Amino acid sequence: MKRVVCKRPGEMALETAEKPSPGKSEVLVGIKRIGLCGTDIHAYSGNQPYFKYPRVLGHELAGVVESVGEGVTAVEPGTTVYVMPYIECGECIACRKGRTNCCTNMSVLGVHKDGGMCEYLSVPQSHVIKAEGLDLDQLALVECMAIGAHAVRRADVQPGTTVAVVGAGPIGMGIVQFAKARGARVIVVDMNQDRLKFCQKTLGAAATIPGDSDVAAELDKLTNGDFPEVVFEATGNPKAMMAGFKWTAHAGKYVLVSVVNADITFNDPEFHKRELSLLGSRNATTEDFEHVVRCLQDGVILSTEMVTHRCNLDELPQTMPGWIQPTSGIIKAIVEVN
Repeated sequence: MKRVVCKRPGEMALETAEKPSPGKSEVLVGIKRIGLCGTDIHAYSGNQPYFKYPRVLGHELAGVVESVGEGVTAVEPGTTVYVMPYIECGECIACRKGRTNCCTNMSVLGVHKDGGMCEYLSVPQSHVIKAEGLDLDQLALVECMAIGAHAVRRADVQPGTTVAVVGAGPIGMGIVQFAKARGARVIVVDMNQDRLKFCQKTLGAAATIPGDSDVAAELDKLTNGDFPEVVFEATGNPKAMMAGFKWTAHAGKYVLVSVVNADITFNDPEFHKRELSLLGSRNATTEDFEHVVRCLQDGVILSTEMVTHRCNLDELPQTMPGWIQPTSGIIKAIVEVN
């Protein structure tokens, strides 16, 4: 089979490998769509934590069941599915609490182990899910949207809350939609004017703020001096992550969704006078995935409207360098496997 390997930062190569066979309780998925994620871009650029090279990237996956291993009853060959890429241990303290998204022995496809930028991938049957009424592009974006759904659920956003989403990439756009679905008023901060326009016109953000403006002053005006009760950080930029402590209301919640390979610091008096709740939000759980699927089926949220770029798997090594350029205009890219 064909696969694309990230050999080292800045280098991808198309290779051939032996087609896998499903083991006991495993499903062999013929991969058809791969959503390109910020994690993939960071790994390609060399600044993704939890990462070793060489690695087959790709964890936003949709495809068709090719064959099943012994004991598999959940799906049959020919079924269209999406993949939950977080392989948890099921035994650690987090798993015992149902917090499988932050398992102490987490193995994420495309990060800790080889992922889905290939023609075929064997996955535990528990992590291969069918979803009626959704096409391959939508299924490939379920994981991306689940990150935002989990962050909003973790923050317990309430109706009438003013929320700021800092970073209008696909994850941030998911947060915008799920926060709005809970009845929040959403303000979006980003450096990219086109993304800000998309968030306001297409996703219904109440207001937008350019990231190179005086963000604190703008938030102050938009909230009559209160500041947002919940701030979601989704830029992956350490400076922005540190600035967000001062952009959150007193008694508010600051949620770090993005992950960077850096130390994040904050001013302790500012933190304490606000009595902030600082939350990390990692991955998503089955509950979040199921919520995303229901919302897509009911038309509550948009997903494929974010897709601006696509290519075939064979073309990815040559295409990737252009996609990561600031001038590419990319919001979301999909890789097709034919």
